[in-house]
Parts: sequence; structure tokens; C-alpha cells
Amino acid sequence: MNKAEFIEAVAKKAGIEKKADAAKAVNAVFDCIGDALKNDDKVQLIGFGTFEVRKRAARAGHNPKTGETLKIAASKTPAFKAGKALKDKI
Repeated sequence: MNKAEFIEAVAKKAGIEKKADAAKAVNAVFDCIGDALKNDDKVQLIGFGTFEVRKRAARAGHNPKTGETLKIAASKTPAFKAGKALKDKI
């Protein structure tokens, strides 16, 4: 399911007549989640799951082509952990 199909499904499920209104709602949800993660906040949706930022420590890596050792900088990455209700649904 791509974003357009998702917006259409949300419109049908919520009884929203205009897909543009459903698109605004879906985009607002995505923006709010992104803004919260940008501020290192956790978004916990009971029954669905938790979005959070996980920190990766700096580490040593190697270039597989040359075998050269290089430093990989510390980074942050978004993560999602499914909630029990979502797991049970699947």
C-alpha cells in the first residue's frame, strides 16, 4: 500500500468525502510524529506502537573493497516498536 492508497483507505474508514481532507489529516499525523522525533520525544500510541529515536554509538568499520579501517560517526535513527494489539491483529 502506497501513500495515495493509504489516504484513500483513511478517507473511506473515517467517512471523509474529500480525499484532499484525508490527505491533510494523514500528512498532519506524519508531520507531528516527525516533529516529535526531531525533538527526541517518544510517540506512544497505545494499541498501535511506539515511535522513538535510537542512538547509535560511534564505531569502527572497514571498506570492503580496500579493507581500510574507517570511523563511523555516532548517529540517531528513527525506530518503531509494534504494540501488542497490532501484533495480535497480524
